[in-house]
Amino acid sequence: MKEKFYNYLKYERRCSENTLRAYIKDIEKFLVFCTENFSVFIPEHVEVKHVRRWIISIKERGYASSTINRKISSLKKMYKYGQITGVIKNNPMERIVFHKIPKRIPEFVSEKDIIQLLDKGFELFSDDFEGYRDLIICELFYTTGIRLSELINIKVSDIDFVSRLIRVTGKRDKQRVVPLLPVFVERLTYYIEKCNREFGEHKAGSYLFFTEKKQKLYPVFVYRIVNKYLSLVTTVDKKSPHTLRHTFATHLLNNGADINVIKELLGHENLTTTQVYTHNSFDRLKKVYKQAHPRA
Repeated sequence: MKEKFYNYLKYERRCSENTLRAYIKDIEKFLVFCTENFSVFIPEHVEVKHVRRWIISIKERGYASSTINRKISSLKKMYKYGQITGVIKNNPMERIVFHKIPKRIPEFVSEKDIIQLLDKGFELFSDDFEGYRDLIICELFYTTGIRLSELINIKVSDIDFVSRLIRVTGKRDKQRVVPLLPVFVERLTYYIEKCNREFGEHKAGSYLFFTEKKQKLYPVFVYRIVNKYLSLVTTVDKKSPHTLRHTFATHLLNNGADINVIKELLGHENLTTTQVYTHNSFDRLKKVYKQAHPRA
């Protein structure tokens, strides 16, 4: 059942490589636990007591509730698939509930700090290929709100320089079109010209971003870039590509953008996912109210 479930995720659900890897890792670790502790070797023989003991064990090892819930979700999906295909008669995950998690408000960078990051130019970024590539990466995250995995896979052919649009391939290969700011298109054009001079013709089918050795970027590489430059301008705890995605959405909302538009730009399937940013906006509203009202 395990292998068929993986194929189902990959070919029918069209899950991303990162999502697929997380499912496989969670399920295989669970099955190793069952094998070592209960001599249960296959998913079909797992019982509720085995799952509960496994949850206790990972909780005792200090895993966060959000991580435990992700692992539970992986198992729930596999056993649900087993039920639908008739392999599983008694689903041990039906009586397993998720842990309650307090809602966390996404961290974001202030407008002042973002302006300092992007407008300081080569005071922060070196005046060479590496520095200009890093600047373009940070600016693309902030001006479009795209995900790290989406940025890595952008090709030159995905950009419409005339209409100032970029085609992004998100989760489950779902595509969306995101507008680009005129000033960013100018910088992007210069970046491609710089690449052409230093590395040869930047072909339409090639990836937009690459390393100094002209290899495709990978997640840790991009994370380090963003973390490095955000550390120069902000003190927020999390300094990652996703922080810039949160910043994009929060700044749009604070400046009057419709939440449904933000939903489409971010590529969210449900509005409830986008509504988390209204908490940031409401906190700002309360702060302004307290500062401005005579009776505050």
